[in-house]
Amino acid sequence: MKYREDLPRDVREMEHLWIELSDGCRLAARIWLPVDAEDDPVPAILEYLPYRKRDGTAERDQVNHPYFAGHGYACLRVDMRGNGESDGLMLDEYAPQEQADALEVIEWIARQSWCSGEIGMIGISWGGFNGLQVAALRPQALKAVITLCSTDDRYGDDIHYKGGCLLNENMGWAATMLGFSARPPDPLLVGDGWRETWRERLTNQPLLADRWLRHQARDAYWRHGSVCEDWSAIDIPVLAVGGWGDAYSNAVPRLVKGLKGPAFGLIGPWIHKYPHLAKPEPRIGFLQECLRFWDQWLKGMDRGYAAEPPFRVFLMESAPPQTEYDARPGRWLGLPAWPGTEGRSLYLNGDGLGESPGAPQTLEWSSPQDCGLDGGEFCAIWTGPEWPGDQRRDDAASLTFDTAPLSHPLAIVGAPRLNVRICLDRPQGFLVARLCDVGPDGRSTRITYGLLNLSQRESSANPHYLVPGESYEVSLVLDDIAYEVPAGHSLRLALSTTYWPLVWPSPAASRLSLVTACSRLDLPLWSKGQGAAAVSFAEPEAAPPLRQAVIAPMRHKRRVLRDQANGEAELSILDDFGLKRLLDQDLEVGSLCRERYRIRPDDPLSAQAEFHWTHTLTRGDWRIRIECEAKQWSDADCFYLEARVLAFEGESVFHEKTWREHIPREHL
Repeated sequence: MKYREDLPRDVREMEHLWIELSDGCRLAARIWLPVDAEDDPVPAILEYLPYRKRDGTAERDQVNHPYFAGHGYACLRVDMRGNGESDGLMLDEYAPQEQADALEVIEWIARQSWCSGEIGMIGISWGGFNGLQVAALRPQALKAVITLCSTDDRYGDDIHYKGGCLLNENMGWAATMLGFSARPPDPLLVGDGWRETWRERLTNQPLLADRWLRHQARDAYWRHGSVCEDWSAIDIPVLAVGGWGDAYSNAVPRLVKGLKGPAFGLIGPWIHKYPHLAKPEPRIGFLQECLRFWDQWLKGMDRGYAAEPPFRVFLMESAPPQTEYDARPGRWLGLPAWPGTEGRSLYLNGDGLGESPGAPQTLEWSSPQDCGLDGGEFCAIWTGPEWPGDQRRDDAASLTFDTAPLSHPLAIVGAPRLNVRICLDRPQGFLVARLCDVGPDGRSTRITYGLLNLSQRESSANPHYLVPGESYEVSLVLDDIAYEVPAGHSLRLALSTTYWPLVWPSPAASRLSLVTACSRLDLPLWSKGQGAAAVSFAEPEAAPPLRQAVIAPMRHKRRVLRDQANGEAELSILDDFGLKRLLDQDLEVGSLCRERYRIRPDDPLSAQAEFHWTHTLTRGDWRIRIECEAKQWSDADCFYLEARVLAFEGESVFHEKTWREHIPREHL
């Protein structure tokens, strides 16, 4: 990373500014802009998040926003209501109130004397979501959006459900948000009223998983904020960015194909991070790429962006399975269109994956409940050992179909589709499909995967049970990917009826029957003969980093323990983010997350998931500690949720809140 101090324009910062909304609620903003912007107004870039500008995103903000400001933009980092130093309460994610507030913020920005009236939004994850959602409301001043690691579909492609299956991330992220929203505003910025604001926030804080789990199918709750419901609502330029190690890369092709205005997709090998800060390498000069986009659509300069190929993707080359990568080999492709599922069909035969159907057979399989322990995180975000590891143990717990060793490299670009004829011995269950790259030494690397709640085989809005023993034609789309399998390696399709701990198990173990020969896998392929535009990026640049001192380093650990008496598997995860002193704020910040997932291989109702976050904020005698605990389990009829937040000022409990909920299972 090259940290630039020689930016074209001098920058001034307003560390804390109130933006008052029409209902009297004040949102806290941090602003960077050229020192001469009052005399020479500039376009503005808004990043709008709940993640605390003071300490939560300060490190990232410091390298991003001053860089843009130094190139002639006003940059605003605004905390949503109920978070950071902002007033009010946040009662849900992507709520209508959140979007209405954003519209008022945009109007406020456009009125400022330093703003030219042209505004863009940028954001990753939550900020990527609401950039699209606000764009769909068409505020007059909003002219372009850069959305990273986000989605157009809140039900089908977020951290709650995947393929209609309940993700453990649903409860995990709710526990994470308890910690973000339970922290107080900084007294140095908001003054003596900070305790009252904090108490109101804690008293009214929701357990978001309770709300999310009460909507188990695609209903009006999830359709709100899902921009795929009406592509025509967004008519401004959009740059959609993702990573193959992230959970949200599927949205990029859909956005580029669906949006009516200029839309461009960029997908690298990265996890859930900005591409100039992400792992694995290669990182790119993403801030320069953003400037090209902003200059083109906010300043009216011809920076050649309109001529870019719609898709720039990193074709990953084969690599041995690792739970953490520093770099991925591969090359960039500029594609004029996203491949469909056509390319090559491989048939599921009794002797493996074949180019033509063999003799029909019926194969039966039931996976142990702990199949999936090597699946890694649903969304790799903390840069620890979160990638899928060697898949051989999960493969052994699955029904597998292999090709012969490949005679030529095979570049899979797009979303593979599995079409199978199956029946189940239960009215409820799900199907998991993993596509793996198997090397000559037997090591198995997960290329991509897909999930399907079989009750949603026809509709995610109107699920209905299977008839046990009845045959069904089922289609399952795996995640988009760009991956080249080398000659000498084999492709493996692994099918399972469980995938713990990514997915909450069905109420009862199911046995799957599959008819071979009429079941097939359709692979989208790319070849050099199809052509690809040349793609290159500058080396990463950024503004000088935040001044901080590391008091305790980060640690990330994953461990699986097995009870020899009953076979119970326990996955424990430690994400210790260390302790840092932010020198300019004179503030020590620490966070620690512990997760534990337990299940017995013969009993889906033994599943338990537990989460525990600790957050600390310290400045002299001002000492804050937040303890957030959450737990989920189930029986055949209901889910059970428990959670507790303990907020300490010094050694004294400032506030305590607990939740105990039970929610009926509906086709899950």
